[in-house]
Amino acid sequence: MNIVLIGYRGTGKSTVATLLASNLRMPQICLDEEIVNRAGKRIPEIVALHGWEYFRDLESKVAADYGSKDGWVIDTGGGVILRDENVQNLRRNGTLLWLTAPPSVLIDRIKDDTERPALKDGKTFLEEVEEVLEERLPLYRSAAHASIDVSTSTPEEVSSRIQALLREQGLLT
Repeated sequence: MNIVLIGYRGTGKSTVATLLASNLRMPQICLDEEIVNRAGKRIPEIVALHGWEYFRDLESKVAADYGSKDGWVIDTGGGVILRDENVQNLRRNGTLLWLTAPPSVLIDRIKDDTERPALKDGKTFLEEVEEVLEERLPLYRSAAHASIDVSTSTPEEVSSRIQALLREQGLLT
């Protein structure tokens, strides 16, 4: 079984994935880092040169590759849920856990992030986050096996809650 973390950027997916992988002695993959490795370019460069659709195509290939593996902690990009094929591939061998936080918390966490280009042209940062979240919330909700509010928790607390949740469900021993 894979443990797959989904959610908007700034929810701590990468940090929590690192903790889970260490605590559970499982290999970890960050899908965005794998896309960068395969493309040989940073995400802003990929999007500037080829557009978001091309990036999403790369993301789908990586999601399919890692969705077919077993025993991994997978941290996904915030938009992985935009394509149903990604969700299906990641669910094949995985439990999808949605890390959530309100827009104000996300904005505070990602305001200085230079690794991701804008998702909506002509919007303020707050408008972009609110609009994108509104579009994605139903997709996250339908993709996730469970959700965890991370807005007032440390990454260590989130990792512990995920482990407890998976043990309660009989997915971890």
